[in-house]
Amino acid sequence: MLLKDFYTVNDLTSEDGKHTAHIHINAGHEIFSGHFPGNPVMPGVCMMQIIKELTERILGSGLMMVSISNVKFMALINPEVNSELKLELEASETSEGLVKVKNTTYFQDTVALKFSGMYKKPLL
Repeated sequence: MLLKDFYTVNDLTSEDGKHTAHIHINAGHEIFSGHFPGNPVMPGVCMMQIIKELTERILGSGLMMVSISNVKFMALINPEVNSELKLELEASETSEGLVKVKNTTYFQDTVALKFSGMYKKPLL
């Protein structure tokens, strides 16, 4: 985890190549004191890091981002109001050896983020 104590994975399930993670965001984490003071908002780059880390956990391999084809921030995530998130992930390997990842992130029934990107596994 790049940011210590930033979030915890409550559960991670897989079925038919689709993965669902329920995570808890630590609203007291120091990152929120600066983003933004008195009105904490989940930084988009932190959400993309969580997606990467969950995908690494699913695949059992480290990853490096190659490209983002689509990212839409649909709703602000205030960790003091919505600290429980659900992430739906699909990860598949391409013929070029890259990993294609699609994600939709929710709090309650609200879509907060849609993401599509490509990663590569590090060379051994």
